[in-house]
Amino acid sequence: MRRVTRNLLAVIALVVVALLALGALPSYLGSGDPYYLTAEPIETDATAVDVNDVTDRRYPYLTGALTSDDGRSPEYQTGPYGVKESFTHTPFDEVGALAQRMPEAATETGVRVRYGGETYHVEVVQP
Repeated sequence: MRRVTRNLLAVIALVVVALLALGALPSYLGSGDPYYLTAEPIETDATAVDVNDVTDRRYPYLTGALTSDDGRSPEYQTGPYGVKESFTHTPFDEVGALAQRMPEAATETGVRVRYGGETYHVEVVQP
């Protein structure tokens, strides 16, 4: 194998490894106090997003909060220098997606959702 070809293959391999690391590494980064998505039952006749059909693959924090005993999702920690948020799924993304799905269900701090016949107020909190 010629030297130029070998160097080109080495560079391509390094680029592939770097791209794989960028995809996997940010989910392991975390700093600061954790954020949680909370789902609190409320009594209201206001408009709410129907989330009975959402999956835990698309909305892991929402389904975690709705199915947990304490109404709180698994924790999410922000990454240093804002790098993690660009590469990973966040609870902020989920609240934003629900608010876009039905803007009239959005509140100042979160969004109203309907799940299992009950209405919940869902928001991101930091204890």
